[in-house]
Amino acid sequence: MPTLLDRVNAGPAPTDLQIKFRRWIIERLFAELDAPEKLARDDKTLALLHERFLAIHKSAGVVMTQEQIEELERQVVNEILGFGPIEPLLQDATITEVMVNGPHHVYAEQKGKVFETDIKFDDDAHVHRVIERILRPLGRRVDRKWPLADARLPDGSRVNVIIPPSAVDGPTITIRKFSKKKLTAQDLIAFGSLTQPMADFLRACVIARLNVIVSGGTGSGKTTLLNVLSNFIPDHERIVTIEDSAELQLAKPHVVRLEAHPGDPDGSGKVLIRDLVVNSLRMRPERIVVGEVRDGAALDMLQAMNTGHDGSLTTLHANTPRDAISRLETMTLMAGIDFPIRVIREQIVHAIDLIVQQARLRDGSRKIIQITEVQGMEGDRPVLQDIFTFVDKGADQQGNVIGELKPSGLRPKFMPRLQAAGFDLPIETFGAEPLPVMRRR
Repeated sequence: MPTLLDRVNAGPAPTDLQIKFRRWIIERLFAELDAPEKLARDDKTLALLHERFLAIHKSAGVVMTQEQIEELERQVVNEILGFGPIEPLLQDATITEVMVNGPHHVYAEQKGKVFETDIKFDDDAHVHRVIERILRPLGRRVDRKWPLADARLPDGSRVNVIIPPSAVDGPTITIRKFSKKKLTAQDLIAFGSLTQPMADFLRACVIARLNVIVSGGTGSGKTTLLNVLSNFIPDHERIVTIEDSAELQLAKPHVVRLEAHPGDPDGSGKVLIRDLVVNSLRMRPERIVVGEVRDGAALDMLQAMNTGHDGSLTTLHANTPRDAISRLETMTLMAGIDFPIRVIREQIVHAIDLIVQQARLRDGSRKIIQITEVQGMEGDRPVLQDIFTFVDKGADQQGNVIGELKPSGLRPKFMPRLQAAGFDLPIETFGAEPLPVMRRR
């Protein structure tokens, strides 16, 4: 009876035989390597794998073109050192998100647009092996009893996995890639996400210790903007960052990074954002930066802002600054304390000074579309005042959004706080006309 290798060598190989041949080589390599799970992708390891791969391939006696051999070697190396078929997407700096919807549908986001790639896994088991490779170093796992998990890759990229029975069409992986380049305010200005006057204003607000919320939808660039704002904090201040998955890249000397823990499948060992916010108050923070508030932690965050921890920064999901206030009200109620709604609103307007609204526009670009001051209460309703807004003027023939970031012409009520911190911003920053100079005759 002919062996697998005989059939592969006999002529054009069907896809299933190519898959089996690749798996056979991978199994041989794993058997020859010491602690393959600890190998790093460096020149020495790549040279070792190249040598072993060629020896195994030669021993198999399979006739292939040079191009086919090189492609097979890339696939094998990605399975051993990386995350299988999606490794090229993870290595591509222009890809910002990778979405695996079962073995045969892999999507990616590039420049704000999502598209389906031609990458495919062999089957559900192949996707499972990649999931295990992601979770194993973190001591986590998924199974039918607990089919979902959050994790991160070695470079900090955020990962969510979910498998059947909860994922109906096969195991699913969603990866929000970690930017290797630390973006600055000047980068965002170059991208058209904000203007120089807006950047100067936000820098003054952060240094003057205003409490700022970055609001926006999924994938709108909230974390990137929070990173930029956080780096305005003076170097001498002690910063405590609190995140679900550590993504913030603060180039600051005195930073304590805290990360929530989802706990074990039996429910033990869970550490919530709320627990970390409460604990951070005992760590003598001068600034508290929360990656995202999404539950009852909002109450603890507001309490911190109202009790001397000025200059705190956080993000939340909302489509407008007004919606951000409503979301804060809802999340505060999730803390389980039965406050009257007016008391909650008073807590919010006393705590929050500024809401920065971030959005991903229909052409995929990400911009700050509103910078809004929280001015106080009028009756039972919070009073909001736009300082800067984005004026949408339609789109060009290529579908790119045409618009302008403009000041509203109104100066914020907290200007004395900026001036006390040493920032005397010109009234042109806010779109107001300078007063005429009176001259003696």
